[in-house]
Amino acid sequence: MEPPSDSPDPFAEFPPLEFYPFEPLPNPTPSPLPPPPPNPPSPQNPNSASGSASGSGYNPLLSLTVPKKRRRGRSQRNVAPLQLPPLPSSNPGSASASSSALVAAAASSKSAPGNPSSAPDASDEIIVINRESTAEALIALTAGFPADSLTDEEIDFGVVPMVGGIEQVNYILIRNHIIAKWRENVSNWVTKEMFVDVIPKQCTSLLDSAYDYLVSHGYINFGVAPTIKEKIPPELSRHSVIIVGAGLAGLAAARQLMRVGFKVTVLEGRKRAGGRVYTKKMEGGNKLSAAADLGGSVLTGTLGNPLGIVARQLGHPLHKVRDKCPLYRVDGKPVDPDIDMKVETAFNRLLDKASRLRQSMGEVSMDVSLGSALETFRPVYGDAVNAEEMNLFNWHLANLEYANAGLLSKLSLAFWDQDDPYDMGGDHCFLHGGNGRLIQALAENVPILYERTVHTIRYGNDGVQVMAGSQVFEGDMALCTVPLGVLKSGSIKFIPELPQRKLDGIKRLGFGLLNKVAMLFPNVFWGTDLDTFGHLKDDPSRRGEFFLFYSYATVAGGPLLIALVAGEAAHKFESMPPTDAVTRVLQILKGIYEPQGIKVPDPIQTVCTRWGGDPFSLGSYSNVAVGASGDDYDILAESVGDGRLFFAGEATTRRYPATMHGAFMTGLREAANMVHHANARASKKKIDQTPSKNAHACASILADLFREPDLEFGSFAVIYGKNSDPSSGAILRVNFSEPRKKAHDGLKSDHHTNKLLFQQLQSHFNQQQQLHIYTMLSKQQALELREVRGGDEMRFYHLSEKLGIKVVGRKGLGPAADSVIASIKAERGKRKPASASLATKSGTLMNKRGALKQKVVRKAKIVGKSGGQGAVPGVNAESSKVTHDVRSTNPATPGPSETGQVHDNITKQLEESVHLADS
Repeated sequence: MEPPSDSPDPFAEFPPLEFYPFEPLPNPTPSPLPPPPPNPPSPQNPNSASGSASGSGYNPLLSLTVPKKRRRGRSQRNVAPLQLPPLPSSNPGSASASSSALVAAAASSKSAPGNPSSAPDASDEIIVINRESTAEALIALTAGFPADSLTDEEIDFGVVPMVGGIEQVNYILIRNHIIAKWRENVSNWVTKEMFVDVIPKQCTSLLDSAYDYLVSHGYINFGVAPTIKEKIPPELSRHSVIIVGAGLAGLAAARQLMRVGFKVTVLEGRKRAGGRVYTKKMEGGNKLSAAADLGGSVLTGTLGNPLGIVARQLGHPLHKVRDKCPLYRVDGKPVDPDIDMKVETAFNRLLDKASRLRQSMGEVSMDVSLGSALETFRPVYGDAVNAEEMNLFNWHLANLEYANAGLLSKLSLAFWDQDDPYDMGGDHCFLHGGNGRLIQALAENVPILYERTVHTIRYGNDGVQVMAGSQVFEGDMALCTVPLGVLKSGSIKFIPELPQRKLDGIKRLGFGLLNKVAMLFPNVFWGTDLDTFGHLKDDPSRRGEFFLFYSYATVAGGPLLIALVAGEAAHKFESMPPTDAVTRVLQILKGIYEPQGIKVPDPIQTVCTRWGGDPFSLGSYSNVAVGASGDDYDILAESVGDGRLFFAGEATTRRYPATMHGAFMTGLREAANMVHHANARASKKKIDQTPSKNAHACASILADLFREPDLEFGSFAVIYGKNSDPSSGAILRVNFSEPRKKAHDGLKSDHHTNKLLFQQLQSHFNQQQQLHIYTMLSKQQALELREVRGGDEMRFYHLSEKLGIKVVGRKGLGPAADSVIASIKAERGKRKPASASLATKSGTLMNKRGALKQKVVRKAKIVGKSGGQGAVPGVNAESSKVTHDVRSTNPATPGPSETGQVHDNITKQLEESVHLADS
């Protein structure tokens, strides 16, 4: 259905985007402190079929230039080559050394420990498809697939019976060939039959697997081409899905689900589709008009960008954003190119120094901002010595804040650039007529209900209920695609509450701000030979104010110029009167062009965005804030409620966050996940989510279950099932809060360390550190422990000396405890909330795909015991208030010597188990 007539409304910004280079890492668990090598090595992976590409035998076949995230408004002058590992030769007339090595590696992987087969099959052969295996691998690489290994998603889908071996090599060749075939003509629907004649019969199962995977997950046959739209059945009745938000993620998921017969309803709070992608038509006298992208504006990495493919399907031309980007001083004069290069070199050197700093700091860098590190080393390693050079340096800082939509003082030193290893390759482009043309095509025939502001989402075993105003929409599943800013605000209530793991991820990730001033002029007085130019400020607090200008005159249909506002200035801009903003922009333009004899006319129409105040976005795009990591993007992507409630959007992809194509791809991803869960339910198969299968899932389930303990006394909490048998199992958790040392022994404030960085490091070491330890006991023992008088220390004495039970870390609980946890979780999932007829499951967590990425965790440390009968560190020695009646008499209280022994025993137990308590 069509939206109501367009009317002025608040805007939400989704930035001009940048593709970051893809070092093909199928299981991306980047080191928290990745070094910035000038030449990235060929990525390695446990399931790689090609083995190591390093050493004297390594002979890269292809390389791509790799722009880094540090620059968005200007092209990166110094780029690193991205190398493609050697691939198996498909030329039957040549014997490739890399092919032989790959076969040997495959054979080795088959005989590796843990693989069912202990010897290679001599009949296995690398198949021959054509002579273009390298070119096809490069095409697959731009689509996000590693050249010589599987992704986690493929492994989870079960594309091959066994990871590693010749069969995996052949699958990869087939997969790459299918992708390349579709990319030849993205307006066609690629069928499986097209490949029957070129794929050997013995590989038919691999063809089926590759084709089904690529189609179901939206890597081929997606978009808006007529042949693809024809695949949407006239009657949609398989399953009902409610999608919250008609942005790129919501529209991508809706179209994909409709194609497989799902009944879809999209609820959108605005009067238009697109979310943070918004193209506004600006008009003036003399029939002047222009399409202004007030939100997402730049298509990046167009070799593999799925939105670039949609543009090709529509026949809309793309305009390459040219590299030329002159900078102008405060007085309007051009910056000397030599000074520009000098300061840029110093700036890049400073970023490299910050990268080395985070390596030396280890996990502490998670609690330190990028800004504090840059400020610390700028006086030592920066070469800016005069006012002009300092202003130029601040311009680069503003550009970095623009790239991340966040203040440098809030960006994580450890992970601010964690998405750098991923890129699809190609130019950065503007779309002629604006990105609204993509939105219009994607929204065509999608059932969207506008001006439906969702305030509540219920989810449970029976389905979902989504409430917008007084209306209630029911379905089998729901997909939430609202921006991270909305999730942070809590304006949508989830029933039951989201798992604590997801709530923590939402809190940790940053959500920044970028604003724009769009101006339609009578003529292109700035010229048509460039697409960007910058302007310096002499006030560091205003460095992001109108620091960069985008010219859309070549693509918008009229003389359109857009000024960007980033960093601290973007927040101040929210309250700046539009007339003042336009006046300041005109002063800058007149200072640049009037000394050149060029008159700057008044604009015909202007628009100022206010993305921070837009209730449907509350900001622009995500970033990795201090304390967060790329794992938090994965956490936000996890579904909840046993496959009933799903999440998509740019803040749910660790590879392509803060990008339009990232949002689009998450919609395709979640459509595949929803189909998978629907099929599993239809076949009455339960997806395995036992706590022992995944440490992160176990930690999450325990955290959620202990949010509502069955017993709680002092620092102790207990959960158990409904079983009336007093000998039935229960899980006890003890919470310790221990202050770290006030200063790290090795931390000294030298001439390299400024006050800001030193304060942040002290904050890290002074913070309160929580430690949870656990044990399994019977329900009767838990009730007996509750009755013990004398505080937590006496309870520990009773637990260890009287009951003979030792406490352990979460990972030390074992399978028996896992079974108890799963039983308690299942029982709680059957409880019906009093306010709803819909059965809900509390705290259920589903891993979206494969094993979760390993995360850096701050290790809890136990301070050595003090002499005498001091209390256990962090444990309240006084009896806490208990809500249960005390009916039994208190056991005998040990004497002073026994109390000291209690302390010794407790400390010993903690020291034995602390290495396990990493949750």
